[in-house]
Amino acid sequence: MKQMIIHCEPSSTQMALMEAGRLVEFAVERTQAKGLVGSFFKGKVVNVIPGMQAAFVDIGQKKNAFLYIDDVLHPHLDKQPKVKPSIIDLLKVGQEIIVQVTKDAIGTKGARVTTHYSLPGRWIVYMPISAYVAVSKRVEREAERIRLRQIGEQLRNEQEGLILRTVAEDEPPEAIQDDFRMLRKQWTDIQILAKSEQAPAVLHRELSMVQRLFRDAYTAATAEIVMDDEEQAREAGIFLQDMLPVSTPRIHTYRGERPIFEVYGIQQQINKDFQRKIWLPGGGYLIWDSTEALTVIDVNTGKFTGSVNLEDTVVQTNVEAAFDIARLLRLRDTGGIVIIDFIDMELESNRIRVSEMLEVSMRPDRTQHHIMGWTKLGLLELTRKKMRESTAQSAEVCNVCQGTGWLTPVTKRN
Repeated sequence: MKQMIIHCEPSSTQMALMEAGRLVEFAVERTQAKGLVGSFFKGKVVNVIPGMQAAFVDIGQKKNAFLYIDDVLHPHLDKQPKVKPSIIDLLKVGQEIIVQVTKDAIGTKGARVTTHYSLPGRWIVYMPISAYVAVSKRVEREAERIRLRQIGEQLRNEQEGLILRTVAEDEPPEAIQDDFRMLRKQWTDIQILAKSEQAPAVLHRELSMVQRLFRDAYTAATAEIVMDDEEQAREAGIFLQDMLPVSTPRIHTYRGERPIFEVYGIQQQINKDFQRKIWLPGGGYLIWDSTEALTVIDVNTGKFTGSVNLEDTVVQTNVEAAFDIARLLRLRDTGGIVIIDFIDMELESNRIRVSEMLEVSMRPDRTQHHIMGWTKLGLLELTRKKMRESTAQSAEVCNVCQGTGWLTPVTKRN
């Protein structure tokens, strides 16, 4: 059973997604600092750097956006040249170009953009120039994969591409067709606006955090949607009515005196799950350390002593840790390289068991990820796509220790 709990304030909106009473996703969207991922801009190339095979594009933000050559070439590999050209053969300073943000500006880096355009809908992802049809890997029945692929091929023209999403499974062709037409019109509107606007200019903004949550995470298994602001609940209801006209879910408005996150036990879970030291239900614990591009997770037995032998105790702790790490990666929206230092195991079969638990537990994660496997040092390595600043990084850094947790000794004066 899923629950979507949304807390609204004048300066921000906070969203919590619960599964079986446990917090699995949490996000904050600032009113004055909304993310740009998915938004389209008409930009102007301001610098082309052959040595990096990249260009910087002015999209009207504080920092110029970064455009790599692979995001300029055709999105279909079969249509790319066998020998990669120089970026200076593709882009010129002063050239105006339509780009889409794939990664928000983080730290000292500007946003990353692409010309591999995609517009996500409820049932499909529309790609106007990709020239292929794909079906979500989570659709496992081969007959259904064939049916969805056939629907996609019938809808698109030669240059268009689309991905049939997991939620499209068993949906009637008419619903998928309506989604396709709506997204195709959005792309047409973007192109028309680009002809009249002067760069840099916004051409299309991605949905708000709450709307994305409804579009991407709502399923028939979602038992409850609760918001604590009547006006925003009304607007969200209109969006859901447009998205699901046949079976529009009801949004409950919370009017209690206690904060909504306290009533649903969310604040307590946030306080626990965003610590550096996170206790596991069985008594073990995790130590979680992150940098801008790397996260290291150390697994420890802690209070759990087991009852059979050392190997059994270690495996039980590691399996439990793998299950919770998958949830925490999604909850914290951790991106980049992740290294997990599980407790050493003697048997190869136990290492396989732990990695399989991690893989199965990460399947509900909608963010692209890849489990690389065990390194020679016995560490488990995985990558998770980093699109936005992680939830944990959105907190303010301590102005005394600068996030290290250590205070610099003060030199004593005579």
